[in-house]
Amino acid sequence: MSLPPVTAGPPGSGPVALSPAPHAGATAPRAPRADASAPLRVALVGNPNTGKSTLFNALTGLRQKVGNFAGVTVERHEGSFRLADGRRVSVLDLPGSYSLSAGSPDEAVALEVLLGRGGDARRSVARPDVIVVVADAQHLERNLFLASQLLELGVPVVVALNQIDMAARAGITVDVPELVDALGATVVPTVAKRGQGVDALRRAIARAATLPPAERRFTLPAAADRALAPVQEALVHAGFAPSAARLEALRLLGVAHPESHLADVAGLAALVERARASLREGGLAPDRLEADVRYAWIGGVLGRCVTRRAPAGRSASDRIDAVVLHRVWGPVIFVALMALVFQGIFTWATPLMDAIEGAVASLGAGVAAALPDGDLESLVVDGVIAGVGSVLVFLPQIALLFLFIGVLEDSGYMARAAFLMDGLMRRVGLHGKSFIPMLSGYACAVPGIMAARTVENDKDRLATIMVVPLMSCSARLPIYALLIGAFVPPAAVLGGALTLQGVTMLGMYFLGTVTALAVAALFKRTLLRGPVRPMILELPAYRWPSARNLAISVTGRAKLFLRRAGTVILALSVVLWALATFPKHAADPTLPEAVRQEQQLERSFLGRIGHAMEPAVRPLGYDWKIGVSIAASFAAREVFVSTMGTIYGVADAEGAGSRALTERLRTERDARTGALAYSPLVAVGLMVFYVYALMCMSTVAVTVREAGGGRVGWTWAGIQFAYMLALAYGAAFVVYQGGRLLGLG
Repeated sequence: MSLPPVTAGPPGSGPVALSPAPHAGATAPRAPRADASAPLRVALVGNPNTGKSTLFNALTGLRQKVGNFAGVTVERHEGSFRLADGRRVSVLDLPGSYSLSAGSPDEAVALEVLLGRGGDARRSVARPDVIVVVADAQHLERNLFLASQLLELGVPVVVALNQIDMAARAGITVDVPELVDALGATVVPTVAKRGQGVDALRRAIARAATLPPAERRFTLPAAADRALAPVQEALVHAGFAPSAARLEALRLLGVAHPESHLADVAGLAALVERARASLREGGLAPDRLEADVRYAWIGGVLGRCVTRRAPAGRSASDRIDAVVLHRVWGPVIFVALMALVFQGIFTWATPLMDAIEGAVASLGAGVAAALPDGDLESLVVDGVIAGVGSVLVFLPQIALLFLFIGVLEDSGYMARAAFLMDGLMRRVGLHGKSFIPMLSGYACAVPGIMAARTVENDKDRLATIMVVPLMSCSARLPIYALLIGAFVPPAAVLGGALTLQGVTMLGMYFLGTVTALAVAALFKRTLLRGPVRPMILELPAYRWPSARNLAISVTGRAKLFLRRAGTVILALSVVLWALATFPKHAADPTLPEAVRQEQQLERSFLGRIGHAMEPAVRPLGYDWKIGVSIAASFAAREVFVSTMGTIYGVADAEGAGSRALTERLRTERDARTGALAYSPLVAVGLMVFYVYALMCMSTVAVTVREAGGGRVGWTWAGIQFAYMLALAYGAAFVVYQGGRLLGLG
């Protein structure tokens, strides 16, 4: 399929052949790069919802890695590809930004990278050789504001005009050659989700790296030029390129404390304040100057390059929104989708889980047969394979969860869910945008907390951070799945549409969500009291999720899970095996093997630790084994399952699998009373405990940083950990003791 027409010509006129872009003010070629063998550095920049991540995946495929920028919690996505001549191109996917105003941590990081400024050597990132700005062809007015800023940085710019197929369906026609002339930069039409235009974009990047950058200057009133001249001079003296200095001077007019952004520029605050005063004297508004200048230019560009055809009736997105955003049907559809997700996690993942379980069991049996009886065989089979295998078996369920979340995000429904929940969020004192970080918390609390940066108000953002960990993340999923599989029957409900297991899973997620809203309301009425601001949220057009995008996303998340299984869980499994194995107990050889193993476990270091903890957890219905597993899971929640697997793998080398472990839990008896050690009531109480407990050191660390760092950050992280632990213990106590009073266990 060829690209839809993007010129002002008649429909069906075919794709546009692009010529090299003109570069205003360039009189000589750029100086060659210092190291021709070094990878070509490309920064990918764009507004949210422009398809930037999809284009990044199309360019780099699976050749990418995810981490954080040094010194900050902003996520860093970096990938690479090779040009036809073999040169490697390193692509850095910068956080989505509407401008370079540095109004949020994401925008601040993007600005630092683009300017080649990092504050110190530890945080510095080499300035890119080429900037690729991803612009949504449907919303050029908004996208060109950022593009106009990038054109002033003194770096070659390539514009990826994305989603042109959707623009054509919306009756929007873009004259690309005219846009090339207006911008002074290469423009490449793309449909990223189908890979169209990607090869042309790669060639444009290679070409742009050999061309001089544009020196575009936007016309300012004479009074503005005079007022900003001293600020520009100081910035040039500090190392800014002249065009970048002009951009930065404009930006600083709207910054409350300029010295905090550029501490190495002496006297900057005073210079900026004098510039503001001079502008006011000239009848200009400092806080609106940049916007007025840029939007005036953008209006002229759109008049030259864009034509719009009046739509023939409502769009497909409007017709779908009439249903999914309906006051009655909207919430019903949302709940139905969530039910489908959690039912699917149980039903669709079963075949793959059985396959992994069989592979783990075969591996354990094979290793046991190959190694002589002794501590080494016990370490490998009962420690490593039993511990890691008991968690690994839940990988299909976790992958399915991320797949469902990816589909909701890529389709455009996630933003609708936030809009739908705005009324409820406002009732509890939160901004509607807070729901997106909370939904992200279903996958992992760490990116959910980081996503709270989109909430502009400090108190609303902090309240959101404090409750995001209450959303049941993927690390809780193995615990829920283990206990539900052991104690909840797969009985059909709602006429067979769902099973009791799926409903129970949905109930755990629902409980966390409702509690998060209640706790947020409490924070907003006490420690974080403040007004609720109205929500302004862009609703992206509906689109079919990209299979390639989803595959890359799910694969990346699965790798992170496997990495944790191969590091944290592996290390703890070895430690727990050692604690369960030593000191050795000389048991009566006439006793059955199971009894001797139980005695060894009881008298080991692990047993002694567990029995010391047992008085604290016994009111919740837990024995010392669960107590030890809870303590171990403070590092990461899913360690609970691996710890139980290690404990019971000591007695049974075949107990590495999920099915064997659930059977052990279902049939385990108290050594003193002979009664069943665990019951459905205990299982429900334990699941409720994990709904509330903050058992994740990574979450604590990111809360410290996002809540302000230093003493302030640690204070809020401490409050978060303490209230969630108290809530977990209290709720589990009420469930167990209340259930016993009602005769339920």
